[in-house]
Amino acid sequence: MNASIGGSRRPSAPRTSRLTVRLAVLASTVALSAVGLAVAATPSSAATCNGYVGLTFDDGPTGNTSALLSVLRANGVRATMFNVGQNVQSNQSAARAQVDAGMWVGNHSWNHAHMTSMSQSQMQSDLSQTNSAIQSATGVRPQLFRPPYGETNSTLQSVASSLGLRQVIWDVDSQDWNGASVSQIVSNASRLQAGQVILMHDGIQNTRDAIPQIVANLSSRNLCPGMISPSTGRAVAPDGTPPPTTPPPTGTPTTPPPTGGCTATATTPNVWGDRYNTSVTVQGASNWTVVVAVTAPQRISTTWNGSPSWDSTGYVMTMRSNGSGNTFGFTTMMNGNSGARAQIRSCTTG
Repeated sequence: MNASIGGSRRPSAPRTSRLTVRLAVLASTVALSAVGLAVAATPSSAATCNGYVGLTFDDGPTGNTSALLSVLRANGVRATMFNVGQNVQSNQSAARAQVDAGMWVGNHSWNHAHMTSMSQSQMQSDLSQTNSAIQSATGVRPQLFRPPYGETNSTLQSVASSLGLRQVIWDVDSQDWNGASVSQIVSNASRLQAGQVILMHDGIQNTRDAIPQIVANLSSRNLCPGMISPSTGRAVAPDGTPPPTTPPPTGTPTTPPPTGGCTATATTPNVWGDRYNTSVTVQGASNWTVVVAVTAPQRISTTWNGSPSWDSTGYVMTMRSNGSGNTFGFTTMMNGNSGARAQIRSCTTG
């Protein structure tokens, strides 16, 4: 919605043999110590994940979406947001913020109606309109659909499937919509098992307050928040990587020498296991062109507040001002290269 070894005493070995044995033992001890030091010097890995669960939040975006995202990121959690189309249309920036924060977005109908009372054509129109609104606001086309109230039938499932949507209900209902207290929400979430999905809602204070304890309880059972597979509808590892366990680090600004009267400064405010966001601020011009490059096999997947174009390689992006101000941003998929970050090559006016 957790000898001693028996037998007779052997004759003493010659002195030289005993010395050789001692030296061999000493060498082995040193070698093992070196191995131990090497292991200790290696950064500790993320918590062990013996399974994944799907944390889902319905009915957004709302006026409290920003607060929800802050709590999720502070606890190193990625979740799936099942958005209502008309809410997305009226609050596109909040919907975009969900994706920028690393969340997945799904279709939760246009206005949360009882869809099983609709005709097939009405269902088609409703889900198509919601898909379009979400894609327009976030740049992401939903792959998951949650029917309002969990009400479904074969016609609705067929329509959703025709639009490339996998229907996802839930295994555990948090009861947050029913006035559940923080402790009740936490208790309900404790029933989650590997692969299962829990129903929660955007905009409810008790739900936000419950998240830190939900995450701690999952961790104590070696369960991690994951993504919902569009193929199976079950929770799996997020994009094949463990979920982040700490808040995203802040990147160091990189400012190239000013060229043509403007300067572009890039920071990396969000980093996840499979992607990172870059925010670029331009100074010295309101009509600007900034050239940015990423390192192969990384690829820029989403942009905002500018008009992008790419060279023939697909690794160099030219971003031009489009009247949305002097700050633009983009999401880069790491594609296995987690160390590199996007670099600004030039900033020119006009």
